[in-house]
Amino acid sequence: MNDYSQYGGDPSAMMAAMGPMFAVFAIVGIAIFAFMIFIQWKIFSKAGHPGALALLNLLLLIPILNIIGAIVMLVVWIWFAFSDWPALKNARAGAPQA
Repeated sequence: MNDYSQYGGDPSAMMAAMGPMFAVFAIVGIAIFAFMIFIQWKIFSKAGHPGALALLNLLLLIPILNIIGAIVMLVVWIWFAFSDWPALKNARAGAPQA
C-alpha cells in the first residue's frame, strides 16, 4: 500500500469529512437556484409577461439539455429586454396596474 504519513495519515478521514461539505454545497446551491426562479418569476410578472417563463430555468438541471437550456434562457432574456412590456402599455394607456 501507499504510505500517506507524509500527508497527515490516512486519507479516508478527509474523504469522510467531504461528504457533509458537498451536501451543504448542494443544499445552498438548490436554495440559490430556487430563489433565482422566484426572482425571475416576479420580474416577468411585474412586466406583464407570464411568470411561468422563469420555469425555463429548469432546463438547466437536465444534463443533456443544459447547453440548449442556456441558449433558450439567453434568447428569452434578449426577447424580454427588447419586447414591449404589457405593464408599460397599460401604464401609457392610463389603465390601472394590478
